[in-house]
Amino acid sequence: MDEWTETLLQPDEPPAVTVMRADGKSDFFFTCEHAGNRIPRRLGTLGLGPKDLGRHIAWDIGAKAVSEGLSDRLDATLVCQTYSRLVIDCNRSPDVPAAILAVSEATEVPGNQKVSPTEAAARTREVFHPYHDRIEALLDQRAASGRMSILVTLHSFTPSYHGVARPWHIGLLYNRDARLATAMFEVLADEPGLCVGDNEPYAVEDESDYTVPVHGERRGIPHIEIEIRQDLIEHAEGQREWADRLARVFLACRDGLTP
Repeated sequence: MDEWTETLLQPDEPPAVTVMRADGKSDFFFTCEHAGNRIPRRLGTLGLGPKDLGRHIAWDIGAKAVSEGLSDRLDATLVCQTYSRLVIDCNRSPDVPAAILAVSEATEVPGNQKVSPTEAAARTREVFHPYHDRIEALLDQRAASGRMSILVTLHSFTPSYHGVARPWHIGLLYNRDARLATAMFEVLADEPGLCVGDNEPYAVEDESDYTVPVHGERRGIPHIEIEIRQDLIEHAEGQREWADRLARVFLACRDGLTP
């Protein structure tokens, strides 16, 4: 019998998804796909040491703390993924090769070299789907009760990539719907000293993203993916500073948005 017909997550391991303020009053609805760097026990460490599991290849450093700060400040719902993006990337369709990376940046991931279809299915079933099913259910509940939802997914990016420095402090990412991005660009222009990326250092695309296309664009609700440079939010002081700043920005943008 294929071992991956059995359960990936053991009963004493944390669930794949955590929710803060499921009944939050804010119109803003936050998600954090790369919040955690935990690896299911059955996968060991995927062959990586603690240093690599603490790097960007495993999670978005600082993103969870900023997201939690925004949830606190705005009384907003926040949905976070517990497990590392190296188990399965919850901002990729599970059908694309980039969902489970054998090499992340320049680092080989030994435990991802020979992932069988049934093992990939177990990761999808127990990590990917519970996360996105919870987001879908919460957004459905809000829509059914006539509530507006403004989807914001929080991420962080490395200060340099393959030796090239990235000048942006924050990136605003969008594709077909720029309502929230346009409003945020206008407000952030008044924040002194900020370098704001317009679809930098990444851009939202159907092939490389999941949360915005599926939960934002398909529903027709205002949405954005935000990337903050990691060196600005790796410590508590920066995390508080950015949570304060973004809370102000979101409140300033709210009234100009329509469902």
